[in-house]
Amino acid sequence: MSYISLNKIKWISTFLVLFGILLTNLNYYPLNIFSHGLGALGWCIAGYINNDKALLTNFGLQIPLFLFGYFNYFII
Repeated sequence: MSYISLNKIKWISTFLVLFGILLTNLNYYPLNIFSHGLGALGWCIAGYINNDKALLTNFGLQIPLFLFGYFNYFII
């Protein structure tokens, strides 16, 4: 993957994570978990491409937490 594409993934993911945090602070549920979850997924992809274990650990462990939020919203 080219540097430009990876850089775009990182910036878009950063925006989504920060936007998700903003939505959380403004109490916009469930839009917050969708935005932040997509951003975390993008950072996991970037971490996988770069073989960066710190990124994979940080954002990879966030994904199951968002799955709880999705389950809570759609099932309960």
